[in-house]
Amino acid sequence: MKFENKYLPILLSATLALGVGIGGWLNISKNPGLVASNSSKSKLNSLIDFINNEYVDDVNTDSIVNMTVDNILAKLDPHSVYIPPSVQTQVAESMKGDFVGIGINFYMYKDTVAVIKPVANGPSAKAGIQAGDRLLYAGKTKLFGRHLPSDSLFAKLKGTVGSDIEVTVYRKTTHQKLKFKIKRAIIPLKSVDVALMLNPTVGYIKINRFAETTLEEFNAGLAQLKKQGAQILVLDLRDNGGGYMEEAIAIADHFLKDNDLIVFTKSKSGTIEKTFATEKGNFESGRLFVLINENSASASEILAGAIQDNDRGTIVGRRSFGKGLVQREMDFKDGSAVRLTVARYYTPSGRSIQKPYAKGNADYFKESEHRYLNGELYHKDSIKVADTLKFKTKKGKLVYGGGGIVPDVFVPISTEKEEENAAILEQSGVVGHFVFEVLDQDRKAFKGLTFQEFQMQYNAEKYFDLFQDYLKRNGLLLPLEKSKIAVNQYIKAEFARQLYGEDYFYQIVLKQDEMVKKVLTKK
Repeated sequence: MKFENKYLPILLSATLALGVGIGGWLNISKNPGLVASNSSKSKLNSLIDFINNEYVDDVNTDSIVNMTVDNILAKLDPHSVYIPPSVQTQVAESMKGDFVGIGINFYMYKDTVAVIKPVANGPSAKAGIQAGDRLLYAGKTKLFGRHLPSDSLFAKLKGTVGSDIEVTVYRKTTHQKLKFKIKRAIIPLKSVDVALMLNPTVGYIKINRFAETTLEEFNAGLAQLKKQGAQILVLDLRDNGGGYMEEAIAIADHFLKDNDLIVFTKSKSGTIEKTFATEKGNFESGRLFVLINENSASASEILAGAIQDNDRGTIVGRRSFGKGLVQREMDFKDGSAVRLTVARYYTPSGRSIQKPYAKGNADYFKESEHRYLNGELYHKDSIKVADTLKFKTKKGKLVYGGGGIVPDVFVPISTEKEEENAAILEQSGVVGHFVFEVLDQDRKAFKGLTFQEFQMQYNAEKYFDLFQDYLKRNGLLLPLEKSKIAVNQYIKAEFARQLYGEDYFYQIVLKQDEMVKKVLTKK
């Protein structure tokens, strides 16, 4: 199903869009990257100079170089890639785990920057910015009616720590134009979405990527859950495309006993580097469940593989992506970079979970689509494993290499097309857009309501009907009656997110989550 972009405003987080795929399924070593040297001229350099100086027409030689680099890397493996400067900047910020800005969640509503919610205790919240405010000017720069591209908009709002920016907003609730002086500060980009209790003894932590701050965020979340009585932990790595492998290894260390093998890598020269668990684990004895799906990749698979091969916990979900390669970056002076595969990694049993890529990049990335067609996302018996790549865990359980981590407990995606439509609606941002507009019509109706009061007063039938009308007005005709429960859940959860925050969104959606329900029945 395909929607027009103007109907799908994606909710941007903390003034920075994370739509740039740090997900090309990353598994980056934190070892120092390389810096390209310009000391000697190569054949390519000489050719570019020749074109610049002698070619009959004007040519953008930068684009030729970029295209050449792309073509070279395309001959290697799917994860050796060139990253242009604009993308590299956003990826670097995302992986660093913070950036300097004013701290608002916003999106472009029609032709205006609309504030969904200021970041709690952030610069904008402290200055007095409220949900629903429209940003009209940043200093003297007009922001409305211009359809500014995201990078231009970010540039206006970001700056150095402690620098001031005057923001002019229109507040719809009071029909006022207001000016706020905001002092820019470091805004965290959370890699741990939430840490909460599913019941009095079961804790839940969701990690969306492995960034520089992930271990710190995880430690804080785990400590909080243990104080609340968590004896069992559910670690959610679904849709986590990877990141820094050191962060994933450090988290695995919390669950494994001293000297348990976590992972080992092998380079082109045959050098093998093994990483073992230490004595620092904070959750070595409690029961552990790890949730994965077809979009769990790279560093996520290192963590899941270490848990599975050491028989430390139960892997729940669907077969993971299948990336067993390690990259290192080479940075260029213009801000661009090349991410090059420098090693393969292996799980403790000795298996490489890297899926084949001999047929080319296009076929490699389409493999995930084939899983829908061959039925493996619906039936465990349809999962194809390589019989020639058999390995055994510490206790002798059979596991397979050559194509991701196969879960111990399989949970299919919904077989109902209507349920899939409901999930697509949520992921697309349409539900968020709808909820924002409903709240925007009468924020006073929700002001002062506690979360418990909101849940008691929430009228699912009313908002389901309004949502269907909203879709029709925007030319989106979808049969939602058969997926009414799922759609209502997404709508209610989005209300909770925009009114109360991310934790409350998860409190609602996890109650109907099939993988979570499977865990709770097995505990």
